[in-house]
Amino acid sequence: MVSKLQRRNKIKARIRGKISGTAQRPRLCVFRSNKAIYAQLIDDVAGTTLVSASSRGITEGTKSEQAAKVGENVAKKALEAGIQTVVFDRNGFLFHGRVKSLADGARKAGLKF
Repeated sequence: MVSKLQRRNKIKARIRGKISGTAQRPRLCVFRSNKAIYAQLIDDVAGTTLVSASSRGITEGTKSEQAAKVGENVAKKALEAGIQTVVFDRNGFLFHGRVKSLADGARKAGLKF
């Protein structure tokens, strides 16, 4: 029997084998916990996080609405840092629900991927 975490790690490894972030086109990595959702732009060549945002300070709205706000926040910070395009890394999570809301919020705020 394969646990949820083992399944997600297997999917995550498969995704990470195909995509990588650079300084011009960083990787938008999403982590979803039960309470919050986190997003960060990562330059894999230098091994640094360029921009990050989370739903920890956001209290109003449903979890999906909070995820959309996080997407908008990370996109706003990325545009201020001069980043317009990213590679989306769902980190082994299904592209559905909160992960999709975050991606849609980032696209709405002007990020291209």
